[in-house]
Amino acid sequence: MSSDSPSTVTAGIRLDIWLWAARFYKTRSLAKQAVETGKVEIGGQRAKPSRVVRVGDELQIARGEDRFGIRVEGLSEQRGPAPVAQALYRESEESRQRREAAAATRRAERTGYQAPLSKPDKRARRLIRALGDIDAM
Repeated sequence: MSSDSPSTVTAGIRLDIWLWAARFYKTRSLAKQAVETGKVEIGGQRAKPSRVVRVGDELQIARGEDRFGIRVEGLSEQRGPAPVAQALYRESEESRQRREAAAATRRAERTGYQAPLSKPDKRARRLIRALGDIDAM
């Protein structure tokens, strides 16, 4: 039997499993939760975790402050090393540029921030707690 049989060409895999295998989410349950809360779209439409993903599908994934626009290049049910996972998809150049610009903006916003040199002592912790509870003063 040839490897180009119709069953392998149209074969797919569950969306939550693919997201986990492609290392977008650390666990399958996190991937399922992200899909259920609308953070993953296929072809511009919200999907269910059981939605079948096929090679060539366009996905929009929101993870934290990052937004990925990707095209599915391969299928896998197993979570492998990062280079193997990265071969499962191709991010569009526009998406990559948008993410890098957003990261640069976030870096620029915190340029004036300086982390404290040490942990706050007992007195400073009390003051910090008091500031959080303004009514206590």
